[in-house]
Amino acid sequence: MFSHRRIASFALVLAAGLAVVGPAAAEDKVLAKIDGQPITDADVAQMSATMAAQLAQIPEDMRKRAVLDRLIDLRLIAVAATKAGLDQSPSFKSRMEQVRAQLLLSEYVKTKVEAEATPAKLKDRYDRDVAAFDPPEEMHARHILVKTEDEAKAIIADLAKGGDFAKIAEEKSQDPGSAKQGGDLGFFSAGDMVPEFEKACQELKAGEITKAPVKSQFGFHVIKLEEKRKQPVPSLDQVKTEVKQAVVAEIFTAQLEALKKAAKIEIDEAALKPADKPAAPAAPTAPAAPAAPAK
Repeated sequence: MFSHRRIASFALVLAAGLAVVGPAAAEDKVLAKIDGQPITDADVAQMSATMAAQLAQIPEDMRKRAVLDRLIDLRLIAVAATKAGLDQSPSFKSRMEQVRAQLLLSEYVKTKVEAEATPAKLKDRYDRDVAAFDPPEEMHARHILVKTEDEAKAIIADLAKGGDFAKIAEEKSQDPGSAKQGGDLGFFSAGDMVPEFEKACQELKAGEITKAPVKSQFGFHVIKLEEKRKQPVPSLDQVKTEVKQAVVAEIFTAQLEALKKAAKIEIDEAALKPADKPAAPAAPTAPAAPAAPAK
């Protein structure tokens, strides 16, 4: 479950978020009415979740009104469509059944699956993942980046005489991201740095400085390796959300498989196959040459 340099995320996509028109709860604040039918704070909050991407483009103080306007539009169109009998068409009823199934799936997961994701199961899953996790090595280094090889060689000579690496980095490094920190790059793993830089670090021992400039696309580096270590394993608290998602996925999969075994499922495999394509017409042939006249 734990990935290179970061914790892998476990995603369980169960159903699309859908705004549902329903009776207002007694404690809901009524924000508007259409022909006496209320639109409440709860309705707006539910629709806001489905409009998150669009709302991100709207100033925060205008979002609630934008959602309310959207709900009013939807209610008006829904009433007009119902009066026109569109809710009675077979295609509409079929789609409504799919929406109903998706919502029931979401409720099933909330009430029947997530309740089984107990702290003990989370701890057990975490322990299993940690036991199977081989933390990659990571390195902690400093560097001084300059434009020319001669500049880098001069810095290496200064360091050999006892120069302070961090102080020289602050004064001479052309890397704006690390110069003010004495060239400190923090910890990094394989693939985080350009190959030339990474190779040079791998060949150093803790406390060593490169004896020759290391050339890369950015210029010439003088590198000091501070430390090598195994990447720390995150604690359960740090990955609790991801662990819970993984456990919920396990429980959901097991319950779904049990439901499948208990049900009689008949599938017409032949109907799923694409229809045979008609045979292509034969290519026209050139007319036969006339027979030679008899002599």
